[in-house]
Amino acid sequence: MTWIAWSFLPLLLALQSDRTPYKPPRQQPQEYNGPGREEADPEGLKEILIGYFGPGDPKHLEGGMFWMGASLAMEEVNWEGGYKGLSFRLVPGWSENPWSGGPSRVVRMAYVDRVWAVIGSIDGTATHLAEQVVAKALLPLVDPGSTDSTVNQANVPWVFSCAPSDRTICRALLKGLVDSATQKSFAVISATDHDSRALSTEFSALLRKSFISPLYQFDSQGVVPEIPVGVKAVVILAGVRDSARILGQVRRERKDLIVFGGPAMGRQVLLSQAEGVRCPVMLEPAEAYRLFVLHFAERWQTAPDFAAASAYDAARLTIAAVRKGGLNRARIRDALQGLSGWQGASGAVRWDASGRNNREVRLGTITNGRLE
Repeated sequence: MTWIAWSFLPLLLALQSDRTPYKPPRQQPQEYNGPGREEADPEGLKEILIGYFGPGDPKHLEGGMFWMGASLAMEEVNWEGGYKGLSFRLVPGWSENPWSGGPSRVVRMAYVDRVWAVIGSIDGTATHLAEQVVAKALLPLVDPGSTDSTVNQANVPWVFSCAPSDRTICRALLKGLVDSATQKSFAVISATDHDSRALSTEFSALLRKSFISPLYQFDSQGVVPEIPVGVKAVVILAGVRDSARILGQVRRERKDLIVFGGPAMGRQVLLSQAEGVRCPVMLEPAEAYRLFVLHFAERWQTAPDFAAASAYDAARLTIAAVRKGGLNRARIRDALQGLSGWQGASGAVRWDASGRNNREVRLGTITNGRLE
């Protein structure tokens, strides 16, 4: 009996403790403590290659703005002299089905092209796939497009995300519901792709925590069912294509509804058809953004959106890290971490412990084709 009692003592002590971990992983900045920093700049280079995991086509519906923003940044830094007289060049790689061809593109960047860092990607799915490669290749990844918080919860110290997280987006949406007094009479319609599900899951968790329930919730894969009469507002959580489809169906059925949307509603391709929609403002329109808008419009003859600004910032941050750390992947990673608080076109970029930009967002309203 004595031996049995002593055998349970560690369990009893554990149950009586406060169970606080010695080193909470999500409260400690992620570090890379391995080798590589001792390597000097290589000699004989003719240019400096930076990978770009995304569509290298300005006309691409979801990814065109990202490419234009990153390209503009590269052109500007080359006008400024590049790095020790060497020009920077983006090396694009993409697959419309990232699961089948995406990782191989990033592998080629890392081991064949020998890029110094990667900018990417345009959504959570592709960024997750790129993350698996850079974790093995010890290659910095600066992510301009993903809002999925789980990208930064895999304890990979090589990944930095410029966009605010789904959690901050959901807080802004909930505040909008409360401010409009529709928190007791709203519906949620979400698409079924990875990013939409991640945003919807985060929003549902926040609603439960706030003891709020929608009157109606539906995952849309096609036609949206009839919305009950008691619903006064609808929250659409979807990507660019699905947001346009769902919004069109909702407005044909119920023109009286207050419509809230996710970040995709603020994309340039949707602004003309999303009049009156309330959605997150994913940037801080300060003087730096106004200058960026002027330069972007001059270069591309169109207005940018937050995706272009975020990709522009990702590229400028990457270049700043190269200039600070030199041509050394580990030191570039260190420099990226040290650049927290950097002021970009989209606003402040402040890394939290996981490498995610912790900038808050607020809601705006699309008025006359602009997100105000």
